[in-house]
Amino acid sequence: MTAALDELAILPATNQAYHILYQDEALLVVDKPTKLLTVPGRHPANRDCLISRVQCEFPGAQVVHRLDYDTSGIVLLPLTKKALSALSKQFQARTISKLYTARVAGQLSAAAGEINLPIAPDAERRPLYKICQLTGKPSLTRYRVLDYRAGDNSTLVELEPVTGRSHQLRLHLAAIGHPILGDSLYAPIDIAGASCRLLLHATVIEFVHPLTGKLLQLQTPVSF
Repeated sequence: MTAALDELAILPATNQAYHILYQDEALLVVDKPTKLLTVPGRHPANRDCLISRVQCEFPGAQVVHRLDYDTSGIVLLPLTKKALSALSKQFQARTISKLYTARVAGQLSAAAGEINLPIAPDAERRPLYKICQLTGKPSLTRYRVLDYRAGDNSTLVELEPVTGRSHQLRLHLAAIGHPILGDSLYAPIDIAGASCRLLLHATVIEFVHPLTGKLLQLQTPVSF
């Protein structure tokens, strides 16, 4: 394991607070800041995380999906066992729709497209992942260009992870030559250092409410 990966063992938690986007008796939807784990890490220094903060106010809150430490945006947190079960089934069936926004290096040649590349754990650089045709699991990302900024040669893109592999969006964008700005794991040094944070934000989530059965869509704006 390299020195860079060793440094990942301790992930300092931001002082920035989470924000509640939606709340009822069954669930919470919150906007997670960047540089905050969703659940506690293995290292004792990584106990401060989104769920521990939320449970101070909502003791029944539970985790049904996660965002990476570096990724900001929408996280759905059921408040009851019934809601947890119902939402878990929706995630397993892939009926919950999620959209992300990212700013990536360079100008994409197509206004929209798909990235279909298999992803596998990288045994030589754990806990990272890699594109691997032999051992990787099928992974599909759809993208749509939102805006190109000539000043720093970067593109704002909307991303739909059809599958939900670990680090999927970061890997897929890097694999097609357009790594996400601020990505310290998969981008070249100049791109990794182009921002003080990973420019990846979970923008939209759409799901069936576990109690009402109605389709609910929530979104949060992008700051980059």
